[in-house]
Amino acid sequence: MAVKPVVLALSRSGEAVAHRVAGMIGGDVHGREGRVESAAAWFPNALDHVRDLFAAGVPVVGVCASGILIRAVAPLLSDKRGEPPVVSVSDDGAVVVPLLGGHRGANRLAAQIAEGLEAVAAVTTAGDVAMGVALDTPPLGYRLANPQDAKAAMATMLAGGGVRVTGERIFDIEDTGGAVELVVSEAPADGTATRLVYHPQRYVLGLGCARGCDTEEMWGLVRRTLEANAIAPGAVACVASIDLKADEGAMNDVARRLGVPFRLFSAQELEAHADQLANPSDVVFAEVGCHGVSEGAALACGGQLFVEKQKTANATCAVSRSETVMTEMPGRARGRLSVLGIGPGQASWRTPEVSRLVAEAEELVGYGLYIDLLGPLAAGKTRSDFPLGGEEARCRYALEQAAQGKNVALICSGDAGIYAMGALVFELLDRGPEAQGVSDAARRVEVVCSPGVSALQAAAARAGAPLGHDFCTISLSDLLTPRADIIRRLHSAAEGDFVIAFYNPVSKTRRTLLAEARDILLKHRPADTPVLLASSLGRPEEELRYRRLADLQVDEVDMLTVVLVGSSNSRLAQMGEGPRMFTPRGYARKIDGDLAEVSIGKALK
Repeated sequence: MAVKPVVLALSRSGEAVAHRVAGMIGGDVHGREGRVESAAAWFPNALDHVRDLFAAGVPVVGVCASGILIRAVAPLLSDKRGEPPVVSVSDDGAVVVPLLGGHRGANRLAAQIAEGLEAVAAVTTAGDVAMGVALDTPPLGYRLANPQDAKAAMATMLAGGGVRVTGERIFDIEDTGGAVELVVSEAPADGTATRLVYHPQRYVLGLGCARGCDTEEMWGLVRRTLEANAIAPGAVACVASIDLKADEGAMNDVARRLGVPFRLFSAQELEAHADQLANPSDVVFAEVGCHGVSEGAALACGGQLFVEKQKTANATCAVSRSETVMTEMPGRARGRLSVLGIGPGQASWRTPEVSRLVAEAEELVGYGLYIDLLGPLAAGKTRSDFPLGGEEARCRYALEQAAQGKNVALICSGDAGIYAMGALVFELLDRGPEAQGVSDAARRVEVVCSPGVSALQAAAARAGAPLGHDFCTISLSDLLTPRADIIRRLHSAAEGDFVIAFYNPVSKTRRTLLAEARDILLKHRPADTPVLLASSLGRPEEELRYRRLADLQVDEVDMLTVVLVGSSNSRLAQMGEGPRMFTPRGYARKIDGDLAEVSIGKALK
């Protein structure tokens, strides 16, 4: 889905302009706390918030000084081809400046805003200034086949080389019969530094196959079909099939290679085009409920059948063509569930990938507190809050929502794969229907897992380096793990002299296991072994406390506390910034050994 732009209002003087801009571009207004009266979401610090939005790939329009936006995103700048638009608007709405992402929509956005505000758009991109167009950003529905040549072509034009147009005229630019040729063609064409090739996206590939079809067999069929019918890959708007094939690897691979959406239809929707099929099949109808998959899917996207069903042993392919370029795709998406760890809650500890997946999601699912920790990034999105407990219902709901073709994010604290929902999602997918699993449609969704900073890592970083050598984690919750198994693991970890991180150390009704763990560990390591109690990591109320193992008391620990117990080699040292906990790995012994080897070598010489 397209990511909704955000308009920032930093002061009362620019608030009215921000709301006008948001109305023009279909964005949400985010306001600075205490300084703006009306907004869809609030933020306390402009620099942090802009940085978070930019990292997530969200287009940002700031009604503020350009310098604020520049300072915010400067540490994140790397590749201009992947940067979202960043535009500044003066408080009085008189000037609009596209700062970044000029060729990814910022110039168009600035022009749209300037027209609506009757303002001046201060566009500085050379192509836009000299020619009024950016040749590497064709109109929606067209694709540039050789974007790597756009810079050289525009340089030639700016140097006075002129331009000539072959085929449809898609830019408002005069044909002077010059050195640079702009070719618009549905057929394959070679591009060069003076020849830019644009393909109108008018074709749909309808695909069918046997379950588990080889990806190269499918891709080979697609490639041959396009070549035989003089269709450029860039002229394909989407790939389509029956919804039963949502998770078919070969079809998803074709869509990825072509860089187009994969659209799905029910058997009933495909059967609505049965009278238009060139090759209806009763066998196919008996199998899936429609008389043709590849031809039916191509037709369901609109247009007329252009290439009848082509086939190999395991795959089929058909092509439809629309008279106009396709900018909106019928059908539904496969559906995606992103299982995300947002870290302890501090925005700066959240990975850019997680922020991007949150920004792309249509619906957020999770424990309400965790969604709240996303702050303004969650604003304007459908959210389904679940209480603590009921984890299975939470995961099942997220999967079934994704099965409807939605882009869903399951929000977890820390890392979603460490004592969180990641494993439960895959457990539900692995269960059969008789074991209260999920629907067949849910089994076909795309599941994406993205790592987060775990409480274990956050606590260790705050302390120093207590995980410098072998360590393990043990959950002291006996809700899901038999108590006997926990005790057995405690004895093993104690005997192995691991640094241990205790998750779920206590609850309101469970108060004894932490004390038992302490007593077990004291049989194998010194009484003065350092222990870190880290609470509410990454939040304003964060607290770090150090204890000797022998002095560890259950009553000073709660469910928001991670307990890190050192090994027999761990140390707590007083340093300039206070106590730091670390576990040597043995480099001192290695250095001593290296020095000994050097001494022996010299003696032998």
